[in-house]
Amino acid sequence: MAGILPFLAPKLTPSLTYTNDEVTIVGSVRDMFRSSVFTGPNRAEKRARALPDVSPIIVANAFADIRKQLAANRSAPETPVAPGLREFLKAKEAPQAALSVQVAAIDPALMSAALDAIEKATPDQPEPIAAPRQLAYARANTPASIFDRPARLSVSDKQFQCLATAVYFEARGESYRGQAAVAQVVLNRVKHSLYPGTICSVVYQNQNSRNSCQFSFACDGIPERITEPDAWAKAKEIAMKVLEGEIYLPEVGKATHYHANYVRPRWAARMKKVTQIGTHIFYRFRSA
Repeated sequence: MAGILPFLAPKLTPSLTYTNDEVTIVGSVRDMFRSSVFTGPNRAEKRARALPDVSPIIVANAFADIRKQLAANRSAPETPVAPGLREFLKAKEAPQAALSVQVAAIDPALMSAALDAIEKATPDQPEPIAAPRQLAYARANTPASIFDRPARLSVSDKQFQCLATAVYFEARGESYRGQAAVAQVVLNRVKHSLYPGTICSVVYQNQNSRNSCQFSFACDGIPERITEPDAWAKAKEIAMKVLEGEIYLPEVGKATHYHANYVRPRWAARMKKVTQIGTHIFYRFRSA
């Protein structure tokens, strides 16, 4: 009868059982998964397709080794550094007043840009300091140029005061480097055949011609009064260092003229622009 009338055959409940290492399936696998109920291992998981629960504590503990490694790295001994770098790092930890900046460069334009960036980052530092000879490695293999540091000048106290006065009245609102540039222009004029041979004569040249001199404070008709002691002390310091050759600005070089960036003097078109420092634009003769 079962063969003749299969629909009358009793239906078996599909099941899956284990006996040792053997698996016994009653009914077809297709019927097993179509059936609403069946017996066998992992029955609930097969029916619900449920993911196992994850404990946050277990997950957190899995990172314990990573945290230990990070802590060990933070407490690891300091990596050895080169002696020169060690001295640089010590200097960074020193009081600000003890810091200085030394620069050696081949292209004056590049040096000027570098020093401008340094000034913005360290506005209170006494810069620039002329590069020591062991840093200026290019000098030994190149012809004489504006990089040669000028010889130390010995002048009287009166001449020194004239140079400091020019720095104070012409550039005390400028940066340290900007004030040094004005002092260098004064000395460049002293050395040039077109100008008087002393500092005071250069600074006060044409002082009786209103607004007709290079250093405007000398012929602007306004009495000279030093009212800022700190600025005056800095002006004297800069004047002395420029006189002694301790400070020399290659980007200014042999410049003999400058003007503020808010004026356009007629003489500027006939000269060679060399650099700008702060509000002052510096020039030299084209034949220099």
